[in-house]
Formats: sequence, C-alpha cells, structure tokens
Amino acid sequence: MTQSTTASLRTLGNSDLQLTPIGFGAWAIGGGNWEYTWGPQDDNESIAAIHRALDLGVNWIDTAAIYGLGHSEEVVGRALNTYSGARPLVFTKCSMRWHQDRSIYRSLKAGSLAEELEGSLKRVGVETIDLYQIHWPNPDEELEEGWETLSRFREQGKVRWIGVSNCSIEQMKRAQAIAPITSLQPPYSMLRRAIEAEILPFAQANGIGVINYSPMLSGMLAGTMTAERIAALPAEDWRRKTIEFNEPRLSRNLRLVELLRKIGSGHGVSPGVVAVAWTLHHPAITAAIVGGRSARQVEGVAPALTFRITEQEYAQVNQFLAANVI
Repeated sequence: MTQSTTASLRTLGNSDLQLTPIGFGAWAIGGGNWEYTWGPQDDNESIAAIHRALDLGVNWIDTAAIYGLGHSEEVVGRALNTYSGARPLVFTKCSMRWHQDRSIYRSLKAGSLAEELEGSLKRVGVETIDLYQIHWPNPDEELEEGWETLSRFREQGKVRWIGVSNCSIEQMKRAQAIAPITSLQPPYSMLRRAIEAEILPFAQANGIGVINYSPMLSGMLAGTMTAERIAALPAEDWRRKTIEFNEPRLSRNLRLVELLRKIGSGHGVSPGVVAVAWTLHHPAITAAIVGGRSARQVEGVAPALTFRITEQEYAQVNQFLAANVI
C-alpha cells in the first residue's frame, strides 16, 4: 500500500481546528506521585518527546489539569516556551481537582471551573486554550452548570472551542440543549469498542468531532510489551490493576500484538502504528491521541500520521477479535 509522506489535516467537528490524524497525549508526562500515575518520568525527556512530535508534523497536544496534578500542563508550557517552530494547538480538560494532600475530587461548579481555567492558562503559558473539555461528566447533576460555564468562557475569548470527554449520549443531549458540542473524547481501541454501537453514530449524525484516547490501550498494543515487562512495571503504575494487563486477557492481547506485528511488517511499521490506524479507519474518528514519554517513542509511532490499513487488514484484525472473545 502506498503511503503519502504528508499527513492530511482533518476538521474537528463544527470548529475551524485543522488536526493532524494523531496528536501528542500528555497524560504519562505528568509523572509520579498521584493516583493515576504511569510511574516516574523525566521532564527533560518529556520536553524532548514533545519537540520531536512537533518536528515530525504533529500539530496538537492534549493534556489535562489533573495529569500529575498540574505537572503535565507545566511541562507542556515549558516545551512550548522552548520550541522554535510553529506553535501547536493546545487542548486541555477540567472537572477533576485536588486537595493539598493530593487527594482528588470532582466539580463542575462555575466558580471551580473558573479557577481551573485560570490555573491551566497560567501553567501552559497561553492566553487562550484552543479546545477546553469537560474531562468527566461528574458530578452528573452539575453537568448543565459546567457546560454553560464553558460556553461562557468561549464568549469571553478564554477558550476557542469546547468539548466533552467520557460522556453518554444522554449527557451530550443535555449539553447540546445549552450550546453546541465541538468534540467528544472517548476511549477507543480494538480492545475497547463499546462506543461503536451508539456513541460514534450519534457523533457523526450531530457533527461532533471525535478524538479518541488510548488507541494502543495504554501501551498494550504498542509492540513493546511482554509478560515480563508488564510484571516489572513500577508498583504505582495504574495499569498493573487493569483487566487487559492481567490474565486471562493478557495472553490473548499479546497474541493480538503478534498479528499486528505481522501486518505492520509488510509496511515497515510497528504494531502500535497498526493499532492507531485501526481506530482511524472508523469514519467517525477525527483523530487519535497518542502518548509519548521519549523522543524515541514518538519516532516509533510517528508513521501513524500517514499510515492507513487496507480493508483486508482491518477485516483480519476483526476476525481475530471475534474468534478470541474473553
């Protein structure tokens, strides 16, 4: 299959944002010492990873205030401040906050969101956030107040566009009654397909752009995981507790990676790139969030900017999944 060397840009929902097919995900670079850590992370490596992603053509970064309890946004800000090339689009998220003892709580109250936005603007070092998203629709009873507040931020020019993450159709309908939704950010990979039945068709029908997270299922499908490496993950790594990183699914998932490796070998790309391309094959997906903790990791997944799988390869993966349900 012939691949183009330049990534085609995709319009996000009802916005004027033109995205490369993959963006840089900044969850892991939040570092350690919080509830959803990926383990210790060197900030200089994080900055090098962001710079390399931008050099290779990625034009957007997705972070959140809660990642590393503000630290991810700070690192993104440092990376932007030291980058000499074109400024990327910056997306961040709100609704998850933390107390002084680092315990996490959730709020969609107007005053809380105003504090969050000011904190994010300061940490990232920008005057306007390109896409501001409700991270989780919790507490559910505060959703309307939260969405109305984000709409007001947009009117004030503090954010350019507004979106939601991890929302049900019912919750999106409630938000739509107040203001249009530019984007939805859900989990989506070949091992997490729940949104295919109803949520993706709803997004398509309503002109809502979709930027999916965890297309490689938090590294499981990257091609670098082995049973031994997973067993050696830091004790605080949240993935150790998840169902896909434990038996009986672990063995099935590692067999799936070998299929992705076989498909990718014919094109000179990694299993992770094939996994990302599988999600981008769905017409409702605008772009995928791909994390990177080092410049080398970024270089490994950068081919996902242009690589696309064939219908036959897409069917191959789906046949394996149908035959290996656990």
